[in-house]
Amino acid sequence: MKSAGANVPPSYLFPLLTRKNRKMEIKTAEFLVSSSRADQCPDVNGKPEYAFIGRSNVGKSSLINMLTRRKGLAMTSSTPGKTMLVNHFIINNEWYLVDLPGYGYAKRGKKEMEKLSNLISHYVCDREELTCLFVLIDSRLKPQKIDLEFIEWLGEEGIPFAIVFTKADKNKAGELRKNVDTFLNTLKETWEELPPHFITSSEKGLGRNELLAYIEEVNVSISESRG
Repeated sequence: MKSAGANVPPSYLFPLLTRKNRKMEIKTAEFLVSSSRADQCPDVNGKPEYAFIGRSNVGKSSLINMLTRRKGLAMTSSTPGKTMLVNHFIINNEWYLVDLPGYGYAKRGKKEMEKLSNLISHYVCDREELTCLFVLIDSRLKPQKIDLEFIEWLGEEGIPFAIVFTKADKNKAGELRKNVDTFLNTLKETWEELPPHFITSSEKGLGRNELLAYIEEVNVSISESRG
């Protein structure tokens, strides 16, 4: 159903098999600014920008803290859906990590939901600096309609993205691979080619090296393409 051109991320988002896997060492990770509107986001001076998004309580803040090895860099909240800001962090003074609000928190009021939807859509669709959007999926659950619809929307808008399965350590024996395969097979019903995906655990550090190596590979590819 889906055309490859409209639903396959740009080629630079796929690992280059001709190179050995690169490694990234995060030396510095600093909070820069929070923005309540997409048009208030900072000028990143041409540096790559990677954003993380997912349903509320998917483990986004914990994942960011695990990736950067900076406990408390991204603030976790006991109240799902509390964050309504776009948070920018500068990594190694080379690229930006962006923590986006979680979507789909049912207890929000109508006005809050509209405000959140506008914030996310304007950032995702209008932010020229966005290099890749990492969509977080809870690996413990069967495919959720809201996640599938969000990914479908990204395809329709031609947004470059990758999928990050979270909470891998929370699955019972044998369930992790089954749940991941079920989600990917569901996507294959409408997608001709799937985006990259990663399996992570914030508690165990699973997937950290692979995800950071991927970002490094994309950064190198972008740098080389610019000459």
